[in-house]
Amino acid sequence: MFFKLVIILVVIVVAAAEDISFIYNGFESGVDIWQDGPRGGVMVDGLLRIRQRASHTFYAKPVTFKNDSSSGSEVFSFSTTFVFAIRSEYKTLSGHGLAFVISPTLGRPGALPSQYLGLFNASNNGNMSNHVFAVELDTIQSAEFNDINENHVGIDINGLDSVKSATAGYYVKDGRYPRKLSLISGNPMKVWVEYDGTRKQINVTLAPINVGKKPRIPLLSLKYDLSPVLNKIMYVGFSASTGSIKTFHYILGWSFRMNGQAQELVPSQLPKLPSIGDKKVSKLLTFGVPVMAVSLVLLAICLVVFVMRRKKYAELLEDWELEYGPQRFKYEELYKATKGFGKEVLLGVGGFGEVYRGILPTSKIEIAVKRVSHKSRQGIKEFVAEIVSLGRLRHRNLVQLLGYCRRNGELLLVYDYMPNGSLEKYLYNQPKITLNWSRRFRVIKGVASGLFYLHEEWEQVVIHRDVKASNVLLDQELNGRLGDFGLARLCAHGTDHQTTHVAGTLGYLAPEHARTGRATTSTDVFAFGAFLLEVACGRRPIETQGPEEDIILADRVFLCWNKGNILEARDQNLGNDFVVEEVELVLKLALLCSRSPPVARPSMRQVMQYLDGDIALPELSLLRLSSSGSAFAQVEGSEDVEMAYKCSYVPESTLLSGGR
Repeated sequence: MFFKLVIILVVIVVAAAEDISFIYNGFESGVDIWQDGPRGGVMVDGLLRIRQRASHTFYAKPVTFKNDSSSGSEVFSFSTTFVFAIRSEYKTLSGHGLAFVISPTLGRPGALPSQYLGLFNASNNGNMSNHVFAVELDTIQSAEFNDINENHVGIDINGLDSVKSATAGYYVKDGRYPRKLSLISGNPMKVWVEYDGTRKQINVTLAPINVGKKPRIPLLSLKYDLSPVLNKIMYVGFSASTGSIKTFHYILGWSFRMNGQAQELVPSQLPKLPSIGDKKVSKLLTFGVPVMAVSLVLLAICLVVFVMRRKKYAELLEDWELEYGPQRFKYEELYKATKGFGKEVLLGVGGFGEVYRGILPTSKIEIAVKRVSHKSRQGIKEFVAEIVSLGRLRHRNLVQLLGYCRRNGELLLVYDYMPNGSLEKYLYNQPKITLNWSRRFRVIKGVASGLFYLHEEWEQVVIHRDVKASNVLLDQELNGRLGDFGLARLCAHGTDHQTTHVAGTLGYLAPEHARTGRATTSTDVFAFGAFLLEVACGRRPIETQGPEEDIILADRVFLCWNKGNILEARDQNLGNDFVVEEVELVLKLALLCSRSPPVARPSMRQVMQYLDGDIALPELSLLRLSSSGSAFAQVEGSEDVEMAYKCSYVPESTLLSGGR
């Protein structure tokens, strides 16, 4: 009886394990592959091609990963290998990456695209209830998930803060350091993901397809028990997110096996990736003399059209610009995207020029194109170099600068398009939609986070020099994004980051900037203080009409504080729907940022700590605030503030502001 029971138990375990095994050396219609949505992915010439903001491709049948549903039941060993390639329209930029995923459901309902890779969303990221295991091949560095760089492989457990990650690469023999690989090179690469259920060991290996055997040393190796993570029944597949940049994810082949080593793919049997840049050669010259005569006439006509077209789309291109490659847009492309810079797509006009909405013809990406005059050739090379460098900024609260174009006497800057326009229109001119306090406070914290990134978190210090409501744009979810880097300047951390001439908008200029023309991170903080007052009070920093004590907004806020009722200065459109402590914090922090001596202002790091409640705001009564002149100046600095604020009655058309 004992031996019979043992045999029965063995049969039950083996049956429960269901050693599923499959291999696809290329894909054909009719195979057991599930895809979400009509455009989630397509099979072309044996390739599984994915091009959508978020898409999922799964093996259609469920897979049994353990004997029962309890968290204590051990997960069986499994192994998978696949060949993939990521191709972008740009050589150095890409949409977001690709992930191998084990999920309790077919697809990931409710997951978001872009940095969430189609796996999670803001509310469930990191929740143990997700029961998701994934290996991400990520091509964008997302600071919110503590990504190590923009080209890494990570092991994700129930969230996108990878438990372990490494720069994409592979080990050669017993080398100490892996050879680096670029995930967006467009070349096919092979991945092995293996889990030893007995040793509780996860191994992830990456290599070029031409390496042959799997490298002996894995790129990632992690001791981790997946028993509490995986359910009894799960689904295996892929999740991809292309983001706003035109990107294709290809799966060339896939093999999977439970309780054993996945069968190796055969490179010679895998489908070929489409060629890049193949052009059809005209065969007109192979026809007879009559056809050649007609061709000459047509050629002459085409030549005339070409010359006229070239004149119409002529642009300025010098040898030193060749290195910028994808960051330089063709004028013809921008001309077509903006319908010839037509009035119907004009978004606004500022001191630097016009801003137009456009849709790129090939990628269908929505953009905003700003036309800036640059008739003076002096320093243009350095200026363009800075623009290209600024294009590498990546932050969720900054408007992405995609690139530039030069033509005759103008420079065209290309940005991501923000569908809800600037914050300014929601604060003034009796808007149809009034932002409630909750959204305003979120915008404030977002802009603060963006400025902190510019000042301290990027590889260089970036001084924006034009922080104001009209330069804060709202995306589709009404999140604040700081834009308009037309005045921004770069410098290295730890150096004297000062410029030599006044630039910005009067009313937001720090006293020392108006006097000396030198911009620093402290002058950005001063402008941020004026921005805080705008958002909390629903008024511009300077009004040309009204009682004298109300002309300068900071003076009015100071007087209200001095009377013991600082909330009196708030935007009355808020009604009673606001958090008293948050409004008081913003108004007092604005006065603190607006102090005359630069050293008396907080850094953006401290501003973030104040807004997050990590440190308490100092009592304003201890800061030697003046009761004469400009309300918030120290006594010895009142002359500077007079110059920065009381000389601000300059017609708007003469300001240096770049608009939006």
